[in-house]
Amino acid sequence: MSRATTAYLLTCAAIGVAGGVMLWGATALSTVLFAVVPFVSVALAGLWLLPAVVALRLIERPLAGLLVGLISGLVVFPYLATNLWWAFFAELPFLLALYRSWRTWQYYAGAAVVGVLYPVLAAVSFDLASMTVGAQVGFFALSVASCVGGTALGIVIADRLRRAGVAKLARRRGLAGRGLGRGSGPAGQH
Repeated sequence: MSRATTAYLLTCAAIGVAGGVMLWGATALSTVLFAVVPFVSVALAGLWLLPAVVALRLIERPLAGLLVGLISGLVVFPYLATNLWWAFFAELPFLLALYRSWRTWQYYAGAAVVGVLYPVLAAVSFDLASMTVGAQVGFFALSVASCVGGTALGIVIADRLRRAGVAKLARRRGLAGRGLGRGSGPAGQH
């Protein structure tokens, strides 16, 4: 692993703080929706993936997602563990590939896994057992769609930031020349 540069740390901090501020609003809205229409509140689940996905896609460096999850969690402190949990699933596909592959499908794989796992782990909170089978299937589908949608939004944001030249110094250099890190990001960046 390469050392953490100041540019890398500051980029992660900026994404983490922006993500934390966004998650304040998302947490408030999700809390209100959960009290009124719990089923619909799961539609916001993908927003918790957004900061980590932006960081991983923009920087393409190990642990960027978890570092951003930590920072955004510190911004919304009572939810520190929650933010790290979501960031872990954004980071997981790259960790499993030992950070040698940065392909777009990996982002969506992490989103799909957490999209299925979240309803299972939150089944008691949402009282899934009392729902009809059709409602349960809809709940899982909504969770997966939300996570995939949040990931897609994160990819779009990161790609646009990259095209604008943001975080150029924070990214790893020289991976393509060593046969590593051939992602499917914008042409000429790998």
